[in-house]
Amino acid sequence: MKNNNLNLVERVKAPTPKWFKIVRAIGITLTTVGGAILTAPVAIPATIVTIAGYLALGGTIATAVAQTAIQAEESNDAVNKDETKNAKKP
Repeated sequence: MKNNNLNLVERVKAPTPKWFKIVRAIGITLTTVGGAILTAPVAIPATIVTIAGYLALGGTIATAVAQTAIQAEESNDAVNKDETKNAKKP
């Protein structure tokens, strides 16, 4: 597969599969919610601030992983189905 030799910039610019676009959107939302709670100008209990920190961290990691996922050119299953479909019957 030729996609194995991509550097980080090429991976980020490559097309992202639909599932990972959804994961990226959820990650961005979690990061935003966590950041909003962390920067709130009111006194918030320590447990909520801790949970908000974990939300922000988890959202950031999910977003980064989802952004670097790339779409395969052809899956092996599709190639195998085409080969068996086109094979001659004895």
